[in-house]
Amino acid sequence: MHMHVQEIGMRTTIEMSDDVRARLLEIAARRGIKGFSHLVQDALEGYLAGLDSENERVRRAVLLKGSFREKDANNMRIAIRVLRGRE
Repeated sequence: MHMHVQEIGMRTTIEMSDDVRARLLEIAARRGIKGFSHLVQDALEGYLAGLDSENERVRRAVLLKGSFREKDANNMRIAIRVLRGRE
């Protein structure tokens, strides 16, 4: 038998617009859950995971510093500017 044990978390107050609250309640109702605490928890976990992922990408990019030859680095800079529409 598999049981899901939910950790007891801290209660807090957050501010949100009436529109956001209504949308969360609508989503919760469609999922058959009472309130929207689980939705907020999932959203926060997703946001934090995204930050962790971004920090990891930046860390790996920093490790690449100096790994390109100067000519290759300049070609990459030019290509990036072109892609961004600056050239």
